[in-house]
Amino acid sequence: MSPEATILRLKAYTKLLVDWNRAVSNLISRGDEQRIVERHIAESIEPAAWLKSSPATRWLDFGSGAGLPAIPLALVGVGPRWTLVESRRMKTLFVKKATETLGLSDIEVVVARLEHLTHETVRLGAYDGFTSRATLALGPTLVLAAQFVGPGGVAFLWKGSQREKEMTDDPRWQQFWEFDGILGIGNGQAVVARFIRKP
Repeated sequence: MSPEATILRLKAYTKLLVDWNRAVSNLISRGDEQRIVERHIAESIEPAAWLKSSPATRWLDFGSGAGLPAIPLALVGVGPRWTLVESRRMKTLFVKKATETLGLSDIEVVVARLEHLTHETVRLGAYDGFTSRATLALGPTLVLAAQFVGPGGVAFLWKGSQREKEMTDDPRWQQFWEFDGILGIGNGQAVVARFIRKP
């Protein structure tokens, strides 16, 4: 797909999100509407090349909310397959509408808490890529992710200024993952941290 076509689809997603936010239910804070491109869209896709460079093909996005970062990443070619897990039904209704409108047929939307999917054995170890933005602290997120991502898989976590503290607060994640670097995003304290699943 051409860069122009991709930009048009990103604009269409952004308009859908703002329209739903104003007319149906809260997806992002009203204050973020004015800075949605830099605060949400750009921060979602800035590390796209890093994600694409991994061999992952089946991605699991935890706490998808309005589909961030997964939908923008899918729109710029990260994939091909995604499972978006979000526990709030109104948000998943928006995500389903957005994926249908944008023709993203390889996205599965699951209304559930991720920890409640651990009994679905077909999902355990079934993914080779994992993303999470603005959800739990780093340690608990990675411990949970380890159940779904197979050996050699990757996890990308969007984190703020508390990243270093979170890495030491709950060291259980180190049983399952190796830290593999960070990428600064946006203009603030935000980073994306990459981890590789141990054998």
